[in-house]
Amino acid sequence: MAILKIARMGHPVLSRIADPVADPTDPEVLRLIGDMIETMEDAGGAGLAAPQVHVPLRVVVFHAPAYRNEGVAVPLTVLINPMVEPLDAERHLGYEGCLSLPGLTGKVPRFTHIRYGGYQPSGAWLEREAQGFHARVVQHECDHLDGVLYPMRMDGLASFGFADEVRRAQEELA
Repeated sequence: MAILKIARMGHPVLSRIADPVADPTDPEVLRLIGDMIETMEDAGGAGLAAPQVHVPLRVVVFHAPAYRNEGVAVPLTVLINPMVEPLDAERHLGYEGCLSLPGLTGKVPRFTHIRYGGYQPSGAWLEREAQGFHARVVQHECDHLDGVLYPMRMDGLASFGFADEVRRAQEELA
């Protein structure tokens, strides 16, 4: 396995719609998934999409640590050719960061309750419902497959800034 270079905002691979994976069990896809997991873990991210490592395929990996997901851990998950469906219209505004926008953060509205599914590396279909951070990370990663970065989802740029400055400002207000 290898740690891959992460594409940053402005690179064309992040702006295009990713191609579907023909065979989720293809050894090249399995190698890509292993490299993506290693890259995500090395970078300290909660998720990673294939376009972020310069591969325009519909593959995402993610996890939701318990401390970020209301005490409920979601294990490492791989989705190939995923789908996401909101289960109600309620949205929550929350700060997001991205490995492709290092050091930046901003408030992004996301659906609070979703159903998602995708193929596993075995070829089996996985389907789950998600809420909270779990739902946020799935929507964020799947946006990458459609050429969407989180600033494009923001209602305005008033909350957009460097994560350390935003955190410092929030601590001063508390």
